Parts: sequence; structure tokens; C-alpha cells
Amino acid sequence: MNARIATPVKPTVVNADAVVRSARTVIATEAAAIRALESRIDASFVEACHLILGCKGRIVVSGMGKSGHIARKIAATLASTGTPAFFVHPGEASHGDLGMIMPDDILLAISYSGETDELLFILPAIKRQGIPMISITGSPKSSLASQANVNLDAGIPSEACPLGLAPTASTTAALVVGDALAIALLEARGFTADDFARSHPAGSLGRRLLLHIADVMHSGEDVPRVGPDASLTQALVEMTRKHLGMTAVVDAEGHLLGVFTDGDLRRALDDDGVDLRGATVAELMTRGPKTIGSDKLAVEAAQLMEQHQIHALLVVDAEQRVVGALNIHDLLRARVV
Repeated sequence: MNARIATPVKPTVVNADAVVRSARTVIATEAAAIRALESRIDASFVEACHLILGCKGRIVVSGMGKSGHIARKIAATLASTGTPAFFVHPGEASHGDLGMIMPDDILLAISYSGETDELLFILPAIKRQGIPMISITGSPKSSLASQANVNLDAGIPSEACPLGLAPTASTTAALVVGDALAIALLEARGFTADDFARSHPAGSLGRRLLLHIADVMHSGEDVPRVGPDASLTQALVEMTRKHLGMTAVVDAEGHLLGVFTDGDLRRALDDDGVDLRGATVAELMTRGPKTIGSDKLAVEAAQLMEQHQIHALLVVDAEQRVVGALNIHDLLRARVV
């Protein structure tokens, strides 16, 4: 059997100047398209915001092809910034998914031409339910725009594609209009960073804004603590057992008297006047240590540690009783820092 000899493929020669020029042209074209949108943020935009703010249901975002990809992103942005929204594929809508759209909802339809068949096909059913529609189109005189309660003009001077075929600047413009809607609504609702974190609990912002000291601290028997009369050896044994690089020094009722740390040990070793065999931990401890409450945010502990150049904190209640402890490694594991 004769083996075929593969014909080597000649690598395409890239003209560096040409590709850089092309990329810069695309960026300039799309930037010009976005700048042209500013003058079109007018009464129609305000009316669209008014409609959405008064919506008792959800915003149903729909679009076909590349506009569909943009519609999905706009729906996600609305939902994460305080405006309940989801995407419905217009082709699937006419095969049963129209049942997802309820009378209290609003349809946000995206089509640059404003003549997308799949969207126009479902409009009679939308109209029969009395559902308001906002359209984002590049043609205010299009069929979709004329049937919408409000049309947002996302027209562009030209596509970035040199053939004028691939949606490029037009999809960017639609995306920017959608983002403008989402942020205007966010500000109108008084949506806060805490609200955002509640819908992003797994993200870094969610961890920073939702995770409390009580969620990450060591508590109960895991908290290193000794009495003021404990010897240096007893304090070191407790520190070693609890792996936090410190121990709280407490009275009989658990009230904080001080903290003994690795740093206190080094200072004691350097002090020739200290009798390490006979000294109690109360003589070597740091009085008035930095503490934090269990109801505080974990990120506040990180800030306190950074501000005072320390690596661990004791957690106390309102009566200054020690209820927990944490160190920088606990915050790292929780991905707060």
C-alpha cells in the first residue's frame, strides 16, 4: 500500500502594516458609531426607562443571529443590575416559547434592519396580550420600529466590515444602547453594590461584600486562649495546637486581657532582662490588641490587618469576650484577599 506524501502547506505571509491598519480602522469605525449614539439619547430613551421602571413583570429580550447574541448579553446585564430579564429566541417563541412571556412583561426586541422575519412573526401574539414593546433598531421607519411603543435608534454610519456584510459596528451600537439602559435603570432604582453582590455571590465582589467575620473565623475550642498566669511554655503549646501564630490571654469569664504572638516571643528572646523560665504570659503579652466583631465584613478584617501590619485578629463580642480568631490565611482561603 502506497503511503501518501503530504504536500507541505506554505504559511500565509502576514503583512504587519496591513493588519495593524485594518484593526485600527475597525476600532475607529466602531468608536465613531458609539459617539453618534450620544445625540440620540432623548425623550424616547426616557420613555423606555419609564416603561421598564413601571414593569410589574420581566423584560423579555429577543433577537435573531448576531442580534440574538447581543440580546442575551443585554438580558444578563439587566438581570444583574436590578431589572429582572431573560432571553427568548424568536424562532423558538413561535414554537411554544411564547408561553414564557406573560401580560405583565415587556418585550425588548433587537434587530438592526427592523425587518427580521422571526421577530415580526410573533408580534401579533405579543400585541394580542397587550404586552408593550421597546425596539432597538438601525431604522426608525422599519416595520419593527413602527409597531413598537418606543424605538431606540441605534443606526450607524457604516459597518466596520469592509464588505459591509458582517454585523460589527451595528452590534456594538446595540450593545451600548442596552448597557446605557441597564445603567440608567440601575441608578434610577438606587441599586447598590450590596444589591449587586447578592446576585453575584460566587464572584469576588460577592465575597467581599457578603462574607462576614463569623463565616471565616475559628470559634469554640479552635480559638487559642490561655489565662494570664500561664507560663511561656503553656502559651507556646496553645499557639502550636491552634496554628494561628498567637493566643488570646483572657480572664476567668473569657474577657480579653491581651494577645501573645510570635512577635512578642521574639521580643522576649531579645530582652536580656526577661526571665523566660519564670515569666507569665501576662508579663509578655501585648495589651489592647486590635480586635473585630463577628458581624463585620471579612474584607474589613483584611483592611485592618493591612493598616496595622498584623497577620491575625481576635474576634470579640460587645462585652469584650473572645468569641473567635482568624488570620490572613483564613482570608486567603476565602478569597477575600
